[in-house]
Formats: sequence, structure tokens, C-alpha cells
Amino acid sequence: MAIPFSTALRIGGHAIVNHLKGGKYPLVLMLEPLLRCNLACKGCGKIDYPDAILNRRLSFEQCMAAIDECGAPAVSIAGGEPLLHKDMPRIVEGYLKKKKFVILCTNALLLKKKIDDYKPHPSFTWSIHLDGDKQMHDKAVDQDGVYDTAVEAIHLAKARGFRVQINCTVFNDADPARLASFLDHMASLGVETTISPGYAYERAADQEHFLNRERTRNLFRDVLRRGNGGKAWKFTNSPLFLDFLAGNRTYECTPWSMPLYSVFGWQKPCYLVGEGYVQSFAELMEGTDWDQYGVGKYEKCSNCMVHCGFEGTAAREGLQRPLEFIKVAMKGIRTDGPMAPDIDLSHARQAEDVHAQQVEAEMERIKIEDPEAYRRGTRAA
Repeated sequence: MAIPFSTALRIGGHAIVNHLKGGKYPLVLMLEPLLRCNLACKGCGKIDYPDAILNRRLSFEQCMAAIDECGAPAVSIAGGEPLLHKDMPRIVEGYLKKKKFVILCTNALLLKKKIDDYKPHPSFTWSIHLDGDKQMHDKAVDQDGVYDTAVEAIHLAKARGFRVQINCTVFNDADPARLASFLDHMASLGVETTISPGYAYERAADQEHFLNRERTRNLFRDVLRRGNGGKAWKFTNSPLFLDFLAGNRTYECTPWSMPLYSVFGWQKPCYLVGEGYVQSFAELMEGTDWDQYGVGKYEKCSNCMVHCGFEGTAAREGLQRPLEFIKVAMKGIRTDGPMAPDIDLSHARQAEDVHAQQVEAEMERIKIEDPEAYRRGTRAA
């Protein structure tokens, strides 16, 4: 299930043109039109806000303006749970009319109920959250039966003619053999996998099961070895990113390649680290001191090897060294031998705790702009 040629051509053309121009440019808009969710996953750092914030939604107009501002050829719609947003079908259709590649992420609990609101399209993909087999996934989301619902949704969506992929986040208690078996099963269903180590959200309820860099590299080597260097499975990830996860490349992140727009605005500096918000994409790009962030520079970034930070780096290397991209894609990921040197973390500046003041500022904004919503949210709290 490769990306349609016309879509790949648009995304590749966007990357090549901007690469030749030089400077910073986004590849994917990460959109969070709401933060409310119908699950409470222990590894999530997105759902611990006051109700007055969880009840907020981006409007259709705000979602369209965000893609026009940043100019990315693709958008990944996450949350929270996007299917809770009543305007989501209209938002997806709006992006498709703009000829964007749309990935709609969901835990699939509502997909059976909502699927008739959407139509198959070559540039539209359902991305269903599955963190491994039944036992692994239901443990990760802290609710029994979610895995079975998600697999049922995969079959339903494929039967309706939709493109379907899964989004698999890996934690440090993943068993390589079981994870490989799960990837075998997903391949047998004809779906691709976006795989990534989890990011250690500072506010996540479970802080014990995030991977550090060494464990990430060893785990991915072990898993990919069981799948012929990953060639046995269908990944949406770049082969160079997978090669990085297996410890064969030393990458710095490219945080602006997948910028986040949410109910707070544009998040500085990236999708994963919230160090402030601005109201325009131009201000995000021009007003962020990018040299202050990244692995080896900032403590919160130390163990990050997540796709939204490093796929942009892999894409840039693929443009600069296309033969290297082809070689890894053809031969598969090397899973033995020495690893590439990693970045020194000893000089990273100390993490700053800015979450409380950001929540306070947003609550004050809600109080001024929508007093009734503020009162409802604080009463619920």
C-alpha cells in the first residue's frame, strides 16, 4: 500500500524545491484540533488539562488557515481523539480539496459509528493507534477490549475501500519477539506501520516505561533482525529513520519539519516539547531560538528519537544522498556490528518547568474570551 504516485510527487516536489532554496520548511502539519480523549493512556501527556481547556475545539476556519500558513503538503490530525470533533469530516474534506495528504489518527473506538461520515480518497489515510498485540496494547491504553475494537475497525475500513495504517508506539517493556510477531500480523492484514519509540512526556502518569537512547537502539536492532532487517514488514517510516533507530546513524532532530498547531496556537519548539505558544507560523519560525533545543542541548530532548523530530532529518539526508537511501531501502537495516557514535548529553541545559504558567495563561484567556466556558470548566474541575 504505497503512497499514491501523485501524492508522493507533490510531497517530494515540495521537499526538493524547498531544499534547493535552503532554510527551514515543514513537511507535515501536526494538528491537534482538540485535547479531549475517550481514553486515558498512562504514557500520554496530552490529557491532564482542566476541563475548560479540554472542552476547547479548533474551528474549521482555524484548521484551514493553519495549513495555508505553513504550506506543508501533508497533515496528521491527532489529539486527543479527533473523532470527538463534530466538524472533523468537514475538516478532512477541506484539506483534501486543498490537495493535501491527510492522515487521521484515531484510537478507533468511534470509527465504526463515524465511518459513514468519510469517503475513501487516494490522499486520505486512517491511522489507527495500536501499540502491539492485544495484551501489549490494552495494557498501554489501560483498558481491556480496545485492541479487538481497533482490529475490527481495520477490517471495516479496508472493506470500505479506505487506506489504513497503524501507529505503533514502543515502550521499554516491549518484548522483541512479540513485537515482531505483531508486525507480522499487521503485514498479513495488508496495513503499513508507523513505528516510533515513545516520548517521555514529563506529565505522563507512567514515567517508568519510556525508553532511553541506548535501550531504543538495542530494542530496534533486536526487532528488525527478526524481520530480515525490517524488509518483512511494510513501514511508512523512511528506511533512513529506521536505520537511525537501530543505531546506525547519528542524527540531530529537525523540529520545524512537523510543527504543531493546537487549541493553544503554534507550539514552541516542536510537537513534543511545549515551551510556549505563538499565534502565527511566521512567529514560530522566526521567533524560536532553535539552537536552544535538541538532543545534547536541552534536557527534555535527551532521550527523544521520535519520528516527528527525526523523520525530517532522514528526509534531508535522502535528498542529499539518494544512493544511500536506495541502498538501505534495498538491503534492509543493519542489525549487527558497531553502532554509530551518539550525541553527548552531558552539556544539555536543565529542563524548565513551564507547563503550569502556560495552563494559567490559557485559562485566563478562556476567562476573558468565553466566560461561560470558563465557569463550566472550573465547576467540572
